[in-house]
Amino acid sequence: MSATDFTIRYATEADLPEIVSIYNSTIPSRNVTADLEPVTVESRMDWFANHTPDKHPIWVAIKDEKLIAWASLSAFYGRPAYAGTAEFSIYVAEAARGTGIGKMLLEHVMQQCPQLGINNLLGFVFGLNEPSLALLRKYGFTQYGHLPEVAVLDGIKRDLVILGKQL
Repeated sequence: MSATDFTIRYATEADLPEIVSIYNSTIPSRNVTADLEPVTVESRMDWFANHTPDKHPIWVAIKDEKLIAWASLSAFYGRPAYAGTAEFSIYVAEAARGTGIGKMLLEHVMQQCPQLGINNLLGFVFGLNEPSLALLRKYGFTQYGHLPEVAVLDGIKRDLVILGKQL
């Protein structure tokens, strides 16, 4: 699968089952998310409702009428002084991994941030997730923080690296 010939649009509630499915597909690797068990569509309804196109959108990438990846912006720290800073997330369907769609979604997110009033982007990445760390560094993200062994997945302690970029 190639990342060419796809469209990016705002997510709708009808996309939520596939968004959840893609997210859940990353849990077993223990490299991407700190969730240990699959989430449900029902458990993500409030999360979805809190992501609005005017401030903290969720975007989906569609190829051949199939949702292959998604990206979101989330509020950072929840206090007004941090309104210009957002955490971003990108998740890619298994069949689309390694095609460049993650890179294209990251570019899209960065291009959209100014009109959303976002001037600082943060990524929270497990220290062992070298592909994600390399991608962010390629786009000028630098290490803002390193939290050693703050996550425990299957008895294994994981570091969390915080990368940031001023836009």
